[in-house]
Amino acid sequence: MKNKIEGATIGAAVGVGVALVGIPAGICALGFTAAGITAGSVAAKMMSAAAIANNGGVAAGSAVAVLQSIGAAGFSLGAKIGLTSMLGPLGAAAGATLFKGKTTPDDEPK
Repeated sequence: MKNKIEGATIGAAVGVGVALVGIPAGICALGFTAAGITAGSVAAKMMSAAAIANNGGVAAGSAVAVLQSIGAAGFSLGAKIGLTSMLGPLGAAAGATLFKGKTTPDDEPK
């Protein structure tokens, strides 16, 4: 039982870490940064394709616009709360499942 609880705790921490650090880092790695879209990056290719599809402009609310907004300013407080409340329990469930079959001497009946 102890391993299952530890697994759930570790999984929850990983889920929250992914929400608060991993996703923004991934968006930045694509080329959506606070300084703008990085030349030659995936973001630049996405922006080019969006501009071609929309006759020279990038539509407000499009994936490129939203990702650039996140890259420039980060997630809003509401988005952080939503992501952590979704990915934390999901990580806890995954962690508990991974440690499901493992037991410790304390788990055995006395």
